[in-house]
Amino acid sequence: MKEKILEIKQQLDAEQASDLKQVDEVRVKYLGKSGLVTGLMKELGALPNEEKPLMGKEINVLKMAVQDKIDALTASFESDELDSRMQEEWLDVTLPVGAKKIGKKHPLNLILDKICDIFIGMGFNVVHGPEVETDYYNFEALNIPKDHPARDTQDSFYITENTLLRTQTSPVQIRVMEETKPPIRIIAPGRVYRSDAVDSTHSPLFHQIEGLVVDKNITMANLKGCLNSFVKALYGEKVKTRFRPHHFQFTEPSAEMDIACPKCDGKGCNVCKGEGWIEILGCGMVHRNVLSEVDIDPDVYSGFAFGMGLERIAMKDLGVNDLRLFFENDVRFLQQF
Repeated sequence: MKEKILEIKQQLDAEQASDLKQVDEVRVKYLGKSGLVTGLMKELGALPNEEKPLMGKEINVLKMAVQDKIDALTASFESDELDSRMQEEWLDVTLPVGAKKIGKKHPLNLILDKICDIFIGMGFNVVHGPEVETDYYNFEALNIPKDHPARDTQDSFYITENTLLRTQTSPVQIRVMEETKPPIRIIAPGRVYRSDAVDSTHSPLFHQIEGLVVDKNITMANLKGCLNSFVKALYGEKVKTRFRPHHFQFTEPSAEMDIACPKCDGKGCNVCKGEGWIEILGCGMVHRNVLSEVDIDPDVYSGFAFGMGLERIAMKDLGVNDLRLFFENDVRFLQQF
C-alpha cells in the first residue's frame, strides 16, 4: 500500500487544470466515491491490524495533500476571474452623478410645524398623550357621562368595554391638569379616530390640535385674543374672524370660530359654498365640572380650551379639495409641496 500512496502522490503533484470545471474533475478523481484516495480507505480494512494505524495516517496525509492541491487550483482561478470582472466592470468613481432625490416633510407635517411654532411663540408647551385611551379620560372626565347622547355622535372604536382609540385629543388636557398645577398653557397635537365613512372630507383617522390655558382670571376675552393672534399669524393681519355660539359638553360658554373666506373676502364663492365664512375651530371656557374632576378649584381658577382639525386647516392653506390625498402617498401629489 505504501507504493500505491507514493504513486498517487506523484500523480497528484503533476495534476493541472485550465478552469474550475477541471478542478472539480481532479477532486472527483481523488476524493469521489470511486476516487483513488477513497479506494485506499476501502483497502485499509484488509490490512493486518498492526499496519492499519500507520497506513491510516499516511492516507490521511495524502487526503489533506489532495485538498490543498484543489484549494490552490481553485484560488488561482477565482483570483483570475476576479481580475477579469474588475476589468470588465471598471467604473470611474470621479465621474459626476445625478442629484439624489431627498425626501421632504409631509404637507400635514409642514402645517403642523407652522401651527406649533406660532403657539410656542405665544408661550405654549407642546405635549402628547396615548392614542389608546380609557373611557374615563376620553369621555367621563370631560363631562360626558356614559348615557350622554354626545357619545353617539362620535362613533368610537372600542377595544374593550372601557378602552378605545381616542376620539379627540382632549384627554391630554385631563392628564396634564391631573399632574400639573396652574398656570397651564399647552397644545396637544395628535391622531384621533372615529368611525366615519371615507370620502373627500371624512376619514376614520385624522389629526387634531387641542389647546388649553388655565390660570387665575382667565376670561372669554383672553380666549378671543389668543385665537385672533393665532389666526393672524397663520393667515395674515388682514384676516377677518367671528365667533358663533355653539355647544360642547366640556366647555361653557362654547363657540365656533370662523374666518372670512380668503378667496372672496366674505362675499360668497365656491370655496366657502356661498357663505362667505369658513369654520376653522371650536373653543370655549373650560367647564367647572372638568376643573373639579381634576381637583382644580373652579372658584379660584378658570381656563379656556380650543380644538382644530389639522387636515381642515391644511386643505384650506394648501388649496387641497380632497382629504384622501394626504393619506394616499401619491408622489405626484407630495412633490408639489
